[in-house]
Amino acid sequence: MSELLNIKNLCTIAEDDNDKHILKGLDLIINKGEVHVIMGPNGSGKSTLANTIFSSPRYIITDGSITLDGDDITGLSTDKIAKKGVFMSFQSPVEIPGVSLANFLKTTKKAISGTKPNIFSFQKEVEGYMNELNMKSEYVSRDFNVGFSGGEKKKNEILQMLILNPKLAILDETDSGLDVDAIRTVSKGINMFKNDDNAVLIITHSTKILENLHVDKVHILVDGKIIKTGDASLASEIEKNGYSEYIK
Repeated sequence: MSELLNIKNLCTIAEDDNDKHILKGLDLIINKGEVHVIMGPNGSGKSTLANTIFSSPRYIITDGSITLDGDDITGLSTDKIAKKGVFMSFQSPVEIPGVSLANFLKTTKKAISGTKPNIFSFQKEVEGYMNELNMKSEYVSRDFNVGFSGGEKKKNEILQMLILNPKLAILDETDSGLDVDAIRTVSKGINMFKNDDNAVLIITHSTKILENLHVDKVHILVDGKIIKTGDASLASEIEKNGYSEYIK
C-alpha cells in the first residue's frame, strides 16, 4: 500500500486563544485503501484535527506538516485542499436556502473536476446513489438541506462524498444522532466509496458505525496527541471501559 496522508508533529492553536495548543505534536499516517478511526474524550482535539487538515480559519498551525499523496498541503486554502482530493463531512451540516441539491452537486462537481458534468449521465449517477442511500428522489430539487431531517442531512453528506469521489474522506461524527437504520445506510455508503486508491478517516464517539465496516486502525486521541493505535478491537475496548486508563 502506498502512503496517502502523512501528518508530522502537527501543532495547532485556536484563532481566538493563542495561548493554548489544542494539537500538540500529532503524528498520523494513512495509506491508500485504509479506513482509520479516531476516538477520544470530549475536548481531546478530534474535530480540531479534521478542521486543521481542511484549513479552517478557526485554527492556526504553529508547527508540523500535512502531506497528501506526496503534495504538501499545509496551509493551503480550503478550496485548493478540496481540489487536491480531500472531502469533509460535518457534525452539523448547513442549510443553503435558494440553492437546490441538484445545483449544489453540479456546481461542486464542476469546481472540483474542472469540467462541466454531462447533465444526463450526472443525473443518472445522482439518482442511483440516492436510491442506494434510501433518499427520497424529490429531495434533489429541494433547497440544500432545508427541511431535511438529521438523518437525511447526514445521508446527503455521504451522497456528496460519492459524487465528488475524493482521495481522502474525513467523516466528523457523521453517525451522531442517527438511528440504527440510518447508521447502516451511512456505513453502506462508505463501503460503496471505499477502494484501493482512496482512504477514509472516521471521527466518532460510538462503535455502531464501525460494525459494518472493515477498519484497519483505531487511534486514541487524548490531549492533542495520538497516544495509542490498534485494530478494530481497540474501539470495542473503549466502548466497554471508556478512556479512564488513558487520561492522566
